[in-house]
Amino acid sequence: MSDLVITNATVVTCDGQNTVISDGGVAVENGRIVHVAAAGDLDALASNARQVVDGAGHILMPGLINTHCHAGDSLFRGLVEDLPLEAWLQVVWKAEGTILNRETTHLGSVLGLAELLLCGVTTTMDMFWYPAETVRAARALGVRVSTGGIFFDPPGPTGHDLKMRIAEAERFFDVFANAEDVFPAILPHGAYTVSPENLRAAKDIAERHGALFCTHAAETRAEQADVTDRYGRSVIRHLDHLGLLDKHTVLAHCVHLDDEELEILARTGTSVAHNPMSNLKLASGFARVPEMLNAKINVSLGTDGAISGNDLDMWMALRLAATMHKGFTGRADAVSTAQALAMATAAGARALGAEDRIGSLEPGKFADMILVDVKRPHAVPMFDATTHLVYSTAKSDVRHVFVGGKQVVRDGVLTQHNIADTIAEVEALQPKIAASIA
Repeated sequence: MSDLVITNATVVTCDGQNTVISDGGVAVENGRIVHVAAAGDLDALASNARQVVDGAGHILMPGLINTHCHAGDSLFRGLVEDLPLEAWLQVVWKAEGTILNRETTHLGSVLGLAELLLCGVTTTMDMFWYPAETVRAARALGVRVSTGGIFFDPPGPTGHDLKMRIAEAERFFDVFANAEDVFPAILPHGAYTVSPENLRAAKDIAERHGALFCTHAAETRAEQADVTDRYGRSVIRHLDHLGLLDKHTVLAHCVHLDDEELEILARTGTSVAHNPMSNLKLASGFARVPEMLNAKINVSLGTDGAISGNDLDMWMALRLAATMHKGFTGRADAVSTAQALAMATAAGARALGAEDRIGSLEPGKFADMILVDVKRPHAVPMFDATTHLVYSTAKSDVRHVFVGGKQVVRDGVLTQHNIADTIAEVEALQPKIAASIA
């Protein structure tokens, strides 16, 4: 007996062949997809299933994967405006240092991850203080998260030195190494805030545990100049020289790269998390995404934090990734529709080393799925479902979300958490947040 059957939907599988089934669905058992088929082929399974969902008028697709976020920073949404990254960070760090502790980090993480879940994100790679609190927030909502030990040379909000950061990172693996809903990682902030020795110490932990390694890289020209002045090499060359780049590494941003640096990323199998909204708003520049794709670099998609982009809208990030490079290069084919959608699904799974479990609707994978309403004025007529998802879909079109076959959003409402309580707590904290940068 199937636990769940979703039928009568337009199925966009995001598999290697970009398979679309015009009238189909999936069957789920024990949290995993067992069948992806035409609706008629699912009739017998639906007649005995514990739960049947009629997907008529919807696109059924895999949950979106956000490979770069700071969910807890949602507490500071819109607090710091109209500054470039370096000056902006100084204000951000002041606010974080005043406000953040375990409780407020959990609060901000619930707020940010709830926003993501409601717009169809089922897995997020999150870099933030107190990572165990991020996991606690994710579990309260029912979503997957990739996070872990943070490395940052200054004390930061946690007040930790290197010894304490290493201990925290190791403790994270002790607790979460075998969890299906957590992809453990090591996340040093960047080459300009973490010394070569500490970057290498962070990577050693990741390698010992076979874990992901994620850091900011080449986000701005100022960062490139700073790292080059200090170490005699550009950011990517510096990271490569330290032996930090491989198929387990995810680099956020990678806006300012030369041809040789692109070759390094391709050679090492490093993934890039593209954050178009943040890069535009902070005036960081335009990443060379078309060249990355041509070089077979795995490019995934991120929102960055709500403090830099003001929301965590993956559909906005998707549309920008599909369009802004066309305008910048003057080539209408700079990023194809299929490539753009893959950034938010299959490429994200590949970046997390989880392409065998998430990122597409295929038998054997986790039943992480969303139903997108396509019966609204901006959705008709729909000649091509993939084109609609990339260029026409809004976050409010996501009506139902399933993670491991469990429904965590129903009719646009969270099923496991009362978000009104979280909103009230954040609003009560707002005066203190505002005063933190006064």
